[in-house]
Amino acid sequence: MSTPTARVLQPLGSFIKVDSAGNPFLEGVQCATCGEVLLESRRGCPKCAAIGTLEPVRLSETGKLFSYTIVHRSFPGIETPFISAIVELDGGGFLRGNLIGVEPNPAALRFDMPVRVQFDHTQVTGKPDLELLRYVFVPLVGRRPMNVGGNHA
Repeated sequence: MSTPTARVLQPLGSFIKVDSAGNPFLEGVQCATCGEVLLESRRGCPKCAAIGTLEPVRLSETGKLFSYTIVHRSFPGIETPFISAIVELDGGGFLRGNLIGVEPNPAALRFDMPVRVQFDHTQVTGKPDLELLRYVFVPLVGRRPMNVGGNHA
């Protein structure tokens, strides 16, 4: 009788973290000199050019649609069309990802529409012991997320 292997959960980006309770969150850096918030650490701040002033900070999981592209052609096996979005996070920072729960149609989208980050797990084909932790954006209606279904945590 074989012992089942424990699944390994691997964040799909270096800025995706998991706290001690197992809850995923986004971590960026903030400049102690000017307050600029960035997704990933660098040697210095691109806004004020200060060196060694970037400190880890937990990023907001809500924001506004800053820009988007409706993708109609992609790699084989990727379902199209889909919305590739850039979101300006509340409190600072910009994050790129897919926006789901909205028709990929310009009439259904508006700049500055409120969204939130939603995390989910996906298995890797051919590697049953590996799960990837990823995120998508979902629209907020009022202050509550829309129910978009699917396998999202």
